[in-house]
Amino acid sequence: MDMASPLQDRTYRRLFTAQLVALTGTGLSTVALALLAYDLADGDAGMVLGTALALKMVAYVCIAPIVGGFAHRLPRRGLLISLDIARAGFVVCLPFVTEVWQVYLLVFLLNACSAGFTPTFQATIPDVLPDETQYTRALSLSRLAYDIENLLSPMLAAAALALMSYDALFSANAVAFLVSALLVFSARLPSPKPQERERGIWRNVTFGIRAYLKTPRLLGLLALSLAVATAGSMVIVNTVVYVREYLGGTDTDTALAFAAAGAGSMIMALMLPRLLDRLPDRPFMLAGGAVLTVGLLLGLTDPGLSGLIPIWFILGAGSSLIQTPAGRPSGGPRGKATGRRSSRRNSPCPMAAG
Repeated sequence: MDMASPLQDRTYRRLFTAQLVALTGTGLSTVALALLAYDLADGDAGMVLGTALALKMVAYVCIAPIVGGFAHRLPRRGLLISLDIARAGFVVCLPFVTEVWQVYLLVFLLNACSAGFTPTFQATIPDVLPDETQYTRALSLSRLAYDIENLLSPMLAAAALALMSYDALFSANAVAFLVSALLVFSARLPSPKPQERERGIWRNVTFGIRAYLKTPRLLGLLALSLAVATAGSMVIVNTVVYVREYLGGTDTDTALAFAAAGAGSMIMALMLPRLLDRLPDRPFMLAGGAVLTVGLLLGLTDPGLSGLIPIWFILGAGSSLIQTPAGRPSGGPRGKATGRRSSRRNSPCPMAAG
């Protein structure tokens, strides 16, 4: 193993494994939630999923900044374990819902916990990995973890759905959260380092937003992130309705379509690092925006399942073209000479996605 690899650090290795396990379980629930919405609402499943995603964003927008503003003061280990256990409890309730409003409530509560977990997890990593090189590589590993979720979870879901109902996927997610909690419990987290932040509740809550808006490059990244969100919502919201209602496909077909988007994202994420070591980030990110545009336009051709899978693959690849460079705090090959330790505080950490 490379000595500069953050996985050399025992604490980070356990935290990364906890993140990977929890993300894989969440990916299983994403497929299961789409199928549950279809069972409850049939042709209106897209509306149900869209509303659920909107509630997820409300949870993140309202809760993540608050927790992020105080993550440097909170007892991180206990908080992370408690949030994992709470997430397990909420997700295990999903198979028993009978009304759409119950789905909305559980999705909001589940993502409220995730919105608290993510910034707390983020705030822990710089203290675990004080070395700049290891921290930078940890960002890449985190991006890869999300891509593994996009690829591995739908494939596992497709295999599981051949043998059992989608309800079992929710149980698997609950188990994944409990395993994540055990891994965090087994790790010795360092005490938080003093942070140079202004005092006051409002200043702490708005710290991340103000830092983001003061960085011109991040404002440009915001526009590309909206393109990624558009493509992602197209895949998550419309896959189950299109495959099941329009194409008459099965649960396994739905999972395979999700897996196609994950495969595009994963393959691109594995190809990009060597190219980004020699070339600047911006052309790849702009190309990602163009690829997403092409993929969305191809979706207007009313494809069958054999046509939908490569389109979803294109959308996954385009998303990764934008998101993989976005997680690099150095800003490209020239940035290696100027990348300073303070860059980690203002860089868009890919862990924030989940």
